[in-house]
Amino acid sequence: MKALVLEDDELVGELIETIVAGFNGVQVTLARSLTEAKRYLAESPHELYLVDWELPDGSGLELVKQIRRTDSVVPVVIVSGRSDRESVIKAAHYGISGYITKPLDVELLHRRLMDLIPALSVENASVHEFMAKSSNAVVQLPTDLDPTDILELIGRADTLSASELAERWREQIGLTARILDVANSNSFRRTGEPVESLRAAIGSIGVSMALSQALALSLDVSAKLTRPELKSFADRYQEVSLRVARDANQIAIRLGKTSTMYRSAGLLSRLGEMAVLKVLNQFDAAGGTLAQAEIEQCVARWSEEYGNRLKVHWKFPLGLRELIGAVHFLSLDNHREGPIIMRAAALIAENRQDENECQRLLRQLGLDASEYAKEAPSDVV
Repeated sequence: MKALVLEDDELVGELIETIVAGFNGVQVTLARSLTEAKRYLAESPHELYLVDWELPDGSGLELVKQIRRTDSVVPVVIVSGRSDRESVIKAAHYGISGYITKPLDVELLHRRLMDLIPALSVENASVHEFMAKSSNAVVQLPTDLDPTDILELIGRADTLSASELAERWREQIGLTARILDVANSNSFRRTGEPVESLRAAIGSIGVSMALSQALALSLDVSAKLTRPELKSFADRYQEVSLRVARDANQIAIRLGKTSTMYRSAGLLSRLGEMAVLKVLNQFDAAGGTLAQAEIEQCVARWSEEYGNRLKVHWKFPLGLRELIGAVHFLSLDNHREGPIIMRAAALIAENRQDENECQRLLRQLGLDASEYAKEAPSDVV
């Protein structure tokens, strides 16, 4: 299913994208202007539209009118700052399917979309066909966020700081990835400077928007892996990511460096594998046939492709992308300290500190493998 979101406010648009992309099989396109939305509409029809009313280059109702000329039943939801009765009645004349007012109520929009978005069907597709098709969609990573916990935090948002939320969420891979995405989309347009840590990302978009993003992800039922084999894989990759984050953090500190970027890179180092597991969960929930061997094949076949696509789609800064890549491979001619830290941390996390590669990398950093192994902390970052 293809959905078009028209919203000129960058942070609100990213939030709506998070909510919509949480539904199985929905591919989201985000337009920032009426002109851009009309171009997308001309290129291909969509099965769902979420339209802002007031835009810098015109009225969103113009798009609704254009949609209704050829399709009288496709779901169209207005998301607007106008909350007066006259505006709602005026929009209703265009045959809309729903009207959501701003400030955006995440729970309300999610409930409305549950009525509008049909259940995903795999239609006899093989798992690899499904993986190929889904690779172009926005994929949220699996998350165990509890909506009740997020709502409790929202209730005291005025007392929370970016540092407190970053500390609370430092092991949340999916949420870290999404907030970095939103922050970099917003920050690049404002300052041109990348955001590379969760704390900086929350500070960039604000505590309120970070909590809204967390609530949107927590409401994504499909993000919670229901098949035991998939959950087992996810737990394994989460533990690996946490170990890499821990050891990269420790090495950076020992070298006198600010460690947040290295910790973020370690935490996100298995995002490709986690994304594949999320899509496999969608396939399984939609009635697809999925054998244990196929899970392993898909993880091996698709993880790198999904990881690379997500790093680009989520607008990760090039520096962060390089650090994540170094966890998996580092060429002999790469002598930059950051990638060396990440590759050494990955080897240590796998208890491979006695191997020649790790010994060589630690010497380049001025560290000793046996000494590091002896002093490495047992707690998880």
